[in-house]
Amino acid sequence: MGTAEALVKLTEACGPLGQARTCSRREIDVVVGADAVHQGIALLTRALEYDLADVLEVAAAKPNACIVVLDQVTDPHNVGAILRSAAAFGASAVIAPDRNAADESGAMAKSASGALDKIPYVKAINLVRALEQIKEHQFWLVGLDADAEQTLGQIKLDGRIALVLGAEGEGLRRLVRETCDHVARLPMAGDMESLNVSNAGAVALYEKVRQDTK
Repeated sequence: MGTAEALVKLTEACGPLGQARTCSRREIDVVVGADAVHQGIALLTRALEYDLADVLEVAAAKPNACIVVLDQVTDPHNVGAILRSAAAFGASAVIAPDRNAADESGAMAKSASGALDKIPYVKAINLVRALEQIKEHQFWLVGLDADAEQTLGQIKLDGRIALVLGAEGEGLRRLVRETCDHVARLPMAGDMESLNVSNAGAVALYEKVRQDTK
């Protein structure tokens, strides 16, 4: 079945798709960005919207739930990779501030490899207040900081945990760090001081699952 025939069937199943027109691949590239994988079709839609309270209610029902919180991580490739790791390791959601955070985009979707449709990506107007809400739902907040005294493996991660990751270079902001119940670092060897935030997130998520399944 060709692209045109598939689009017709989609229209029949879902109802009218609005104004549709045929255009060149170059025109689509301009609209969606060079990093997006569009396969010759672009559709203007509303972004998925999640309510933080609803997401937390669902997550809190799981005794070993994990949430990832991003403090001003702005690179869509990093956020996409974190979403992919969150989906792979069974996290319930990824939460980011409403401002100074990556928006859903073709680049993010490509890096997420399908996880953008599987993991709620929730925007919070006030991240510190969101962290307080997470605490109210019986989660422990564990922030990652390269200068922390304890390593992540020294902290108990069983039960409900929110892993809080800071932006590359800046790290966690002061109020975000102070709101965390624990702050930990990943043990590093050699001259490297830190990992890319998406790699750090994957390691932290693995450690959470490892402790849950011991």
